[in-house]
Amino acid sequence: MKKITILLFVIFTSFITKGQTELLQSGPMVGYSDFREVLIWVQTKSAAEVKIEYQATDEQESHFTESLTTSKDNDFIAKLYPNEVDYGKTYTYKLYINGDYVPRAYPLEFKTQTLWQWRTDPPDFSFAIGSCFYANEPKDDRPGKPYGDGYEIFNSILEKDPDFMVWLGDNVYLRTPDFLTERGIRHRYRYVRATPELQPLLGSIHHYATWDDHDYGPNDSDRSYVNKDITEKTFNDYWGNLNTDAAKIGGITSHFLWNDLEFFMMDNRYHRDPNRQKTPNKAYLGQAQLDWLIKALSSSKATFKMVCIGGQTISDAAVFENYATYPEERQALIERLNKERIEGVIFMSGDRHHTELSRLERPGAYPLIDITCSPLTSGVHKPRDEGNTLQVEGKTFYERNFGLVKVSGPRTDRQLVLTIYNQKGEKIWDYAIKAKQLRYTKKD
Repeated sequence: MKKITILLFVIFTSFITKGQTELLQSGPMVGYSDFREVLIWVQTKSAAEVKIEYQATDEQESHFTESLTTSKDNDFIAKLYPNEVDYGKTYTYKLYINGDYVPRAYPLEFKTQTLWQWRTDPPDFSFAIGSCFYANEPKDDRPGKPYGDGYEIFNSILEKDPDFMVWLGDNVYLRTPDFLTERGIRHRYRYVRATPELQPLLGSIHHYATWDDHDYGPNDSDRSYVNKDITEKTFNDYWGNLNTDAAKIGGITSHFLWNDLEFFMMDNRYHRDPNRQKTPNKAYLGQAQLDWLIKALSSSKATFKMVCIGGQTISDAAVFENYATYPEERQALIERLNKERIEGVIFMSGDRHHTELSRLERPGAYPLIDITCSPLTSGVHKPRDEGNTLQVEGKTFYERNFGLVKVSGPRTDRQLVLTIYNQKGEKIWDYAIKAKQLRYTKKD
């Protein structure tokens, strides 16, 4: 009788657990990391109670987040905050839905920021970069050959074991049935986030994002897009950035730090004038956002200041949607960086469906470098000369790819090394930048 009771209990428990597993739509995803808390994002298929159990890898005691009940109002998304944590530790965690543990077939972990300031040299670390993630959905896609492919790239990124990933825009491709309604926009975000090959990467690597046109609205969209407030809300629901609308003018501008790097995630869509507008002094970031960026960079004490924009900044090829097609504002940005003598700035961008490095030499100032990394799974184009005279020789790639940035060295001699990998995780090329190379010489 006892064996029968135990067997029935096991069968019943398995049935319950399977039921809760089937309620999971996507995630968990690890969002921002801070000293005293992190964010974990989960989406269910219908209303459910969700919580996280977490434990430091060097401790026995575990803790639980508060339980949240997901609702239809925000796509059944829960944002949970493990906050009984200590600095600079790695934690494993478990997901519970309706009180039952929901096992995943891959590791789930997060880490808190290290309190190194005034104590040690900043820790060595690495982060991944990429843009242009197209997930096929045949009934909504254009006829013909599927545009997206190579989803194994997400496993290749995970195998490099970065501390976090920076998504540089076009992280979702809205389609014709999506643009005009909130239902359509949220359908696309929900569908893409549930990509099976993406889930292990979401579960143990922290994620930060900005957008470009395809996850903001229609192709080449700008401030005139009527649903921009809907996509702003949807973007913020689906990502776990530390903050949003950092400039307090609308849009998804955000900002975060990781050790001695500071990231400025800019919004090149919400305030942008149309590409075809003929009047001069067109807005790309817009005056208010540009003012915020210059002030934020001026106050930053970071070794490297990473300015992340969906489209290319330094390329001088005035084609497609590069910043060079907005020449007055681009020049104003470059001149203000020099006038304020802001050191350590590196630009990062996506969009272009190829990867390249651009370098602008400046008399009396350090060179400005733009790391363009694209695409992850979207289509690529054949090698071509677009007229970028600032392209660094040998630092291009015309296949699906991602970047890994490693930051290392003592505080007084930090170095950043970018390595580009193909979708299989094979090294293509690398490029090293020393912090000392991004400084002004002292005035007499």
